Amino acid sequence: AGHPVPDEQSVAAARGALQVAHRTADDDLLIVLLSGGASALMALPAEGLTLGDKQETVRRLLKGGATIHELNTVRKHLSAIKGGRLAAATRAAVVTLVISDVVGDDLSVIGSGPTMPDPSTFADALSVLDARGDRASYPAAVVSHLERGERGNIDETPKPDNPHIQRSVARIIGGRMT
Repeated sequence: AGHPVPDEQSVAAARGALQVAHRTADDDLLIVLLSGGASALMALPAEGLTLGDKQETVRRLLKGGATIHELNTVRKHLSAIKGGRLAAATRAAVVTLVISDVVGDDLSVIGSGPTMPDPSTFADALSVLDARGDRASYPAAVVSHLERGERGNIDETPKPDNPHIQRSVARIIGGRMT
């Protein structure tokens, strides 16, 4: 799959992961091995967005000097799998083993946190666009999607009170238990 900009194989990988999650039962255990790079390697655009929209947005953010926290805040809000959405798609308990490439080991940022609660919001993602160019320099579909989310017309990423997220645990490989 493509890195740091996702490609069609990234989309296929994300669809495959969601298919596995959807097939689980209440008494199953979904084990996810997550490492840095997963944000690009497992990418599924949210409804109404294209892979091209996501690619252009990532390129512009990288060119604009976005930090990994900023980049992944936007990625999570343009995704059908990131920001806890993979965990929300399964009926199983989730154990995530994490190989961190993020200073401070923020689990919601590593791989854009597909199995972790997401503290960021659509408003935060819009703030990143404003700080890294301006909204007009990003694809119109991306800006529209984020603005609809900010208004509450699109569900926010799963937060810590989401029952699926509450069934998730993670461990940093070689690090501390979280």
